[in-house]
Amino acid sequence: MPNQKRQRVLIMGAAGRDFHDFNTALRHNDQVEVVAFTATQIPNIDGRRYPPELSGPLYPEGIPIYPEDQLEDLIRQHQIDDVYFSYSDVSHEYVMHLASRVLAAGAGFRLMNPRLTMLKSSKPIVSICAVRTGCGKSQTSRYVLEVLQKELGFKNVVAVRHPMPYGNLAAQAVQRFATYEDMDRHDCTIEEREEYEPYVERGAVIYAGVDYEAILREAEKEADIIIWDGGNNDLPFYLSDFHIVVTDPHRPGHELRYHPGETNLRLAAAVILNKVDTADFQNVLTVQDNIRSVNPDATVIQAASPIFVDDPAAIRGKRVLVVEDGPTLTHGEMAYGAGVVAAQKFGAAEILDPRPFAVRSIAATYQKYPGTGTVLPAMGYGGDQIADLEETINRSDAELVIIATPIDLGKIVNIKLPSQRVRYEYQGIGQPALADLLKERFG
Repeated sequence: MPNQKRQRVLIMGAAGRDFHDFNTALRHNDQVEVVAFTATQIPNIDGRRYPPELSGPLYPEGIPIYPEDQLEDLIRQHQIDDVYFSYSDVSHEYVMHLASRVLAAGAGFRLMNPRLTMLKSSKPIVSICAVRTGCGKSQTSRYVLEVLQKELGFKNVVAVRHPMPYGNLAAQAVQRFATYEDMDRHDCTIEEREEYEPYVERGAVIYAGVDYEAILREAEKEADIIIWDGGNNDLPFYLSDFHIVVTDPHRPGHELRYHPGETNLRLAAAVILNKVDTADFQNVLTVQDNIRSVNPDATVIQAASPIFVDDPAAIRGKRVLVVEDGPTLTHGEMAYGAGVVAAQKFGAAEILDPRPFAVRSIAATYQKYPGTGTVLPAMGYGGDQIADLEETINRSDAELVIIATPIDLGKIVNIKLPSQRVRYEYQGIGQPALADLLKERFG
């Protein structure tokens, strides 16, 4: 209809899914006007603009990004018709509280249809996702990579990682990492390096960025097969030929209570029931029953995440400071991770509470996520926060630092205290075996 008023839309996000939803479903839709994004979860992403280089001809000045706490004011001030919720790893209750805020402010509340945002590839795609942050997705992805390379003989395995655009969005539209120098050149944060380094170490290429259709087309040029390496508990951005979803019996019931993790679970071809070696047996059964209740056709695979340290004897009897993966502790809501398991397993005398030593942004992280236990989240969203993390570690009076981040933190942070790094890998238990399923599908 001529002169029809465009729907005025606000997108709630965290610098990831929100941009992808816009790019794939709304960027060229002249029936919709995206007035603004809101941002949460990740520090220092509000106050920016989604740049005109990415926003397209309908948005020649780009699109502003505001803090989520301005939600109601933005709806009223800009006469917003609909709000799209576009971020991950939050409870169903949390989503509906936001919906109530939006409805009360006078707008509609919507979730994007995943079929509008999953891009089709000319190459086969295997996706690895999860029902929560911290389930063990990273080690599962590394295992899948090795099976594809060594057992199935794919010469060119290319990974594409869920977005983590914490810098210049236009410059980060398409990022390719094949060397450590690539990570330095792109000023990668700790969180980014944790995801990229394992692929580079294994001779694979990994892409990330903002514009995931442009990324896919670049990846297709050099890939025989593509791994979608998911973030948080988000859905894949690409249409998958084999969708693997990881669950965690340390948090039984979360697989049915968090968005969009439950959707992931319902879409899975194979479900990894991880950490069965350290979880309570009844919790393992609970998760297994929940999987069967919503996705009876999925193949369920039991797995463990065994831990390794260079010198277990160095931990025995020591007062230790444990540094764990940051997002797992914060919005992943885990009070501990592999570092605490290693400290207990190898006989640490005491696990120190890091909070008395926390400075600036690290102290603010504890205030924002009070459920974090007596462990230090390896927060590193930018140079200032990395410096705060370094100062917090070195202010402690620990006899030993246990580092349970996916990368060697010592390459980025100058840790002046003795340290031991914890590694953890995927280990399938019994049958069915994930390698056999991959061979059946892609062999």
